[in-house]
Amino acid sequence: MKLNEKGATMPAEVVDGKPVSRLSYLTITVLSLIVMLLFLEIIGRRANPMFASYPTAIAVELVRMTADGRLVFAFLESLWPLLVGFALAAALGVPLGVLIGRFRSVEAAIGIYITAGYAMPLVALVPLYILWFGLGFGVKVAIITTLTFFPICINAWLGVKMVPRTLIEVGLSFVASKQEILRKIVLPASVPYIMSGFRLGVGKAIIGMIVAEFFTAITGLGGIIINAANSFETAQMLAPIVVIMVFAVAVTALLAWAERKIAPWHQELTRQD
Repeated sequence: MKLNEKGATMPAEVVDGKPVSRLSYLTITVLSLIVMLLFLEIIGRRANPMFASYPTAIAVELVRMTADGRLVFAFLESLWPLLVGFALAAALGVPLGVLIGRFRSVEAAIGIYITAGYAMPLVALVPLYILWFGLGFGVKVAIITTLTFFPICINAWLGVKMVPRTLIEVGLSFVASKQEILRKIVLPASVPYIMSGFRLGVGKAIIGMIVAEFFTAITGLGGIIINAANSFETAQMLAPIVVIMVFAVAVTALLAWAERKIAPWHQELTRQD
C-alpha cells in the first residue's frame, strides 16, 4: 500500500477503473489459476489420453520425473546454454541498440539489418548453424543468442529514441558532455525499454533452447518433450513444458523486480506500486 499526501493509504492496483488492493489482486490471480486448472482437469479427463492430458496426471509425472532425477538433470542441461546465450545477446544487443538510437549515422548504416533480422525466420537457419557449430553446446548457444539478440537490441534502440528531447536540452544547458548525457540521462531514461527487451528476450531464449534441442543433440527438456511425444506419452510430454512455463514466469517476475529497483521513478510516473 502507498500513502497519499494526507497520510492515508492508497490502493496498489487499478482494475477496470476501480481500486484493488494488493491482497485482492493476488487473490484474483490465484482464483483465476484455480478456475483454469479445474477447467483443464474436467476437459482433459474427457479427452483421449493420446491427444491431451489433465493437471493431476501432469503433476504425477512431474513428481515421478523429479524423484528419479531425470527432470532436474534435463533442466540443468538446458539452463546452461540458455544463460550463456541470453547473456551474450544482452551484452551485444544493449550497446548496439543504444548506438543505433543515439547516432543517426549508425541507424542509417545498420538499422535496416536489425529490422530485417528480427523478421527473418531464423529457425530456417538451424541446419546451417549445425554445419557451422556442430551438434553440441556451441550450436545451442548460437541459436539462443541469435533469437534473443534482436528483441533486446530493438527495445534498447527504441528506448533511446523515446528519450524526451527536453531532458537532453536540460543537460546541454548545464554544459554536460555527450558522454555525461548518455550516461546520466539517456541510459536511465531507457531502462524501462531495455528491461522490456529482456522480458521479450526470455521468451525468445526459451524458444531457441527448445528448437536447438529438437534439431541438434536431443537432450535436456527438449529431448524429454520430443521423446515423450514420439511415444504418445502426453502427460510426460507436458510435464517439462509446465516447468518451462513456470520458469519463464519466475524470470519475468525477477526482471520486473529488478526494474523496480533500478528505475523506481518509472513506477511513480506510471502509477505502479
